[in-house]
Amino acid sequence: MKKAVYIIGSKGIPAKYGGFETFVEKLTACQQSQHIQYYVACMRENSAKSGIAEDVFEHNGAICYNVDVPNIGPARAIFYDIAALNRAIEMAKEQKDKEPIFYVLACRIGPFIAGIKKKIKAIGGTLIVNPDGHEWLRAKWSLPVRKYWKFSEQLMVKHADLLVCDSKNIESYIQKDYAKYQPKTTYIAYGTDTSKSVLRQEDEKVRTWFNEKQVSEGNYYLVVGRFVPENNYEAMIREFIKSKSKKDFVLITNVEQNKFYDQLLRDTGFDKDPRVKFVGTVYDQELLKYIRENAFAYFHGHEVGGTNPSLLEALASTKLNLLLDVGFNREVGEDGAIYWKKDELARVIEEVERFDEGAISELDEKSSQRIAYAFTWEKIVLDYEECLRSSINGSEIKI
Repeated sequence: MKKAVYIIGSKGIPAKYGGFETFVEKLTACQQSQHIQYYVACMRENSAKSGIAEDVFEHNGAICYNVDVPNIGPARAIFYDIAALNRAIEMAKEQKDKEPIFYVLACRIGPFIAGIKKKIKAIGGTLIVNPDGHEWLRAKWSLPVRKYWKFSEQLMVKHADLLVCDSKNIESYIQKDYAKYQPKTTYIAYGTDTSKSVLRQEDEKVRTWFNEKQVSEGNYYLVVGRFVPENNYEAMIREFIKSKSKKDFVLITNVEQNKFYDQLLRDTGFDKDPRVKFVGTVYDQELLKYIRENAFAYFHGHEVGGTNPSLLEALASTKLNLLLDVGFNREVGEDGAIYWKKDELARVIEEVERFDEGAISELDEKSSQRIAYAFTWEKIVLDYEECLRSSINGSEIKI
C-alpha cells in the first residue's frame, strides 16, 4: 500500500511560476519511490491557466484537487491553506489512508493549526511544515501583518511533528528561537535545473532581445528577482553608479505600477545613468538561461532567509557571482562566489573587473561543482523521499 502524502501551500501544479510551485512540480516529476502517492492542493485559477477544469485531475502521477478561493484580499492565502488542508484530511478519511502525511508549505495558518492538528492526529496522521524564510521581516508587510506572520510561525513550529528547513541558517533560527517547543527539524535544500540553454548567439530570439535592450554578451552585470526592498536594489544601484565600470547593469524584474520603483528613482537618480537598464521580465526560460550564462557577473542582494531559487540558478549558470555578505548566501555559495557589504560593492566591482580569465574560470568551476553536489533536483527529491522514511516521534514512517 502506498503512503499518502498531501502537499498544501503551493498554488498548484502544473507550475506556472513561484518557488513552492516549482518545488512541487519537480518533487512529483522526478519521483523515484514507487511507494508514495502524492496529493497536491491547487488553486482552481492556477489549474485554469493550464486549461484544467476538473475538480480532481492527475499530473506527474500526483492526484491534484482544485480548491475554490474567494477573492477576500490578503487573507485569501490563509483561507486557501485552511480549506486545502481540511479537504486533504477528509480525503484521507474517505480513503482510509494509513498514517497519512500532511506537508504544509509556509507558516500562514498558525492561529488555526491547533484544531486542525487534532483532526490529523485523530486519523493517525503526521504534520510536516516548511517554515520558508523570514516572512515577518519583509518590508512589503505592514507592522500588524508582520506581527501576524511571527505569531503564526510560532504556532506552526509548536504544533508541527517535523519542520523541513531549506536553509541551515533557518534551521538554526528555529532551534534557537523556539527552543521551548523542542522542535524536530531537518534540512533539505531547494533545487535548481543545471542544464544549459539550448539557444545560440545567432538565434533570432537571442539577437532580438539583445538588440532591443542594447546590451551585448559578456558586457553586463545581471540581477533577476522580485522587485522588493529586502533584495537591496537600492544598495546595488547606488554602488554600481558609483563605480567606474564601462559595463551595463541589467535588471530583469517587474516594476510596473510599483511605488518602490518611484522611490528608488527619486533616491538614486538611476535614470541619469544610461548603464542602468530595467528591461522588464523574461518568461522564456531558455532565453533567461542564455542571458544568465552570458552575463559578466550576477548580483545577489537577497537577505531575508531561505535558499533563494534565483541564487541557485545564478551559481549554476553565471561564471562570476557577487553576493551580499549574509549567512544565507555564504551557506549556499561557499567559496564559489565573491561577497560584498552594502557600502563596498563599488570597490568590489572595480576589483573583479581586474580579474584574469583564470580567476573567473576557477570561481565558475567552484560554483558549478557546489550546485552539482548539493542542489540538483534529483538530489533534493531523493532527500525528501528519505525524509519521509525517517523517524518521527520515535516511530518509523514506512513508505
